[in-house]
Amino acid sequence: MSSLERRDGNPAVRALIYIVCIFLAVLSIFPFVVMFINSTRSTFEIQQQAVSLIPSTHLMENFKVFNGKSFNPTTGFINSLIVAVGATVLTVYFSTLTAYALVAYRWKMRNAMFTFILCVMMIPGIVTSIGMYQFMYRIHLTNNLLSLILPAVYAPQAVFFFRQFMLASLPLELLDSARIDGSKEFYTFNHIAMPIMKPAMATQGIFAFVYTWNSLFMPSILLTRDNMKTMPVMVSMLKGDIYKREYGAIYLGLSLTVLPLFIVYFALSKYIIAGVALGGVKG
Repeated sequence: MSSLERRDGNPAVRALIYIVCIFLAVLSIFPFVVMFINSTRSTFEIQQQAVSLIPSTHLMENFKVFNGKSFNPTTGFINSLIVAVGATVLTVYFSTLTAYALVAYRWKMRNAMFTFILCVMMIPGIVTSIGMYQFMYRIHLTNNLLSLILPAVYAPQAVFFFRQFMLASLPLELLDSARIDGSKEFYTFNHIAMPIMKPAMATQGIFAFVYTWNSLFMPSILLTRDNMKTMPVMVSMLKGDIYKREYGAIYLGLSLTVLPLFIVYFALSKYIIAGVALGGVKG
């Protein structure tokens, strides 16, 4: 028996590992618990004691404050949902399609194109923001949710991730067999390659959804009408009150913003776990 196996079999070491994992889990969840609890407290209570584990009774008052602004939170929630879902679908599908072209086919400029994608990936998004705004303005897509959805087709980080996953998990012999059987290229991609890519797609889907849902800078300059604003933009507007800052309403807005992220993660986490397990079996 190896020394590693003996250490794993030691009850004291196993208990220590469990204690550390539980501590890290509690440490990760604690800020969210405080945020949800503060959404039920008044501004005065939060100013007196910023951290509390005891819920208060001011949830409806905070909601009235949040709902009494010049914007409509329901509209913001729907706008954010449309943008996040649309951008996530485009990012995952077209990035997988691009990575598939880099792995499944042999063509002359394949390596050069992958190098170009890596170079583009290193350019900060803030650098292209002015050009993006000018482009959207000239094609009359400002104050249109499509201005935030369509650019999601371009996602070099996701392409890199999918390519690396395909190199390890996608058997090219399976694709060749499908072609010999008469399968069309898009049918092969949609019905053979994509099911194998589910764990990677779930992972990138979570990242894309969280990034798009939390995006603040581009929505704030592309969407100026109140009925087009997304949820993060509306929450940021709560912080701009000169005379009185309603912390309870701000925490309530943050809580409403975070809830869909939890739902998406728990809905897709099983695919990530399945992918990790599959990778462990292959290893």
